Amino acid sequence: MDESLEQKIKDAIANPKNMGELADADRMGTVGNSDCGEMLRLWVKFKEEHGRKVIDQASFQSFGCETAIAVASMATELIRGKTAEEALALRHDELTGDLGALPPMKIHCAQLVEGALKSALTSDESKVGAEPENIPSLMDSLNKNAQPAQGRLRMLKKEN
Repeated sequence: MDESLEQKIKDAIANPKNMGELADADRMGTVGNSDCGEMLRLWVKFKEEHGRKVIDQASFQSFGCETAIAVASMATELIRGKTAEEALALRHDELTGDLGALPPMKIHCAQLVEGALKSALTSDESKVGAEPENIPSLMDSLNKNAQPAQGRLRMLKKEN
């Protein structure tokens, strides 16, 4: 990763925007892989503006690397003021915003954010209901998904 990108990521991590749960969100999407430990949840709240339903606010929580957090921070700013269709039209490489192009080994971070956005805006299950206490926290989701299936135990050999 080049020094310019590393510095941009450090700056984004030092002051992440829109991190944390969004109260009264209209939609929520969660994606990730508990095997590698990367999960991201994205909340979206809409408003009416000039006869259009646009994204007013977005926020996120993440278990992932610094790059995923930086991209999520950028993306929540980029989608503000866009309709759901406009936000969905953004590709993962556009969601990186001021970070610019990511190296090949970090593209999955932007794809994680893109997946959470799609999950929030396209799934019928993403509508946040009147009972938020029924929605598991991101930590609960990670822990639940990380449990081995009944009767299966996965052992990892620690390399010295």
